Amino acid sequence: MQATTRPAPGASPTLQRRAIRAVALFEACKGAIVLVGATGLLSLVHKDVDHFAARLIAHTHLNPASRFPHIFLDAASHVQQTHLVWLAAGAATYAVVRLIEAYGLFRERAWAEWLAALSGGLYVPLEVLHLVHRPGWLALAILVGNVAVVVVMVLAIVRRRRAPAVQAA
Repeated sequence: MQATTRPAPGASPTLQRRAIRAVALFEACKGAIVLVGATGLLSLVHKDVDHFAARLIAHTHLNPASRFPHIFLDAASHVQQTHLVWLAAGAATYAVVRLIEAYGLFRERAWAEWLAALSGGLYVPLEVLHLVHRPGWLALAILVGNVAVVVVMVLAIVRRRRAPAVQAA
């Protein structure tokens, strides 16, 4: 007699698979965007960053004397080439981790579910603090989205852990 398998409580396996694939796509997009940013940083190495910043401010028709453009120009004047390389290397590393995570989630790997749950969970307290100090719709949306990712991953981990017990019953 064959043991029958019952689905884990909560979302249907198809819905959960779609949710995990949506998280994988989101992580892949984050990785691709950061990789583009890292490439942009590397393209500034051995260039006149001050001149680039001034051209960017002029192109966007911002007043260089106002607060944020002035901060941007001041920061650009203090950037060292080694800092650009280190920032680009850090961004590239982050991007590679996100892309590997996306691949693992798309291929339904347990390690990727754990990585997504842990890395998403690390950001939640920081996002709550940001929301408390600077409340806004964008901060709330980011927090809700990240909590949703963590919930989807935790449910996937629980479902994976219960699967052998359900099959044995």
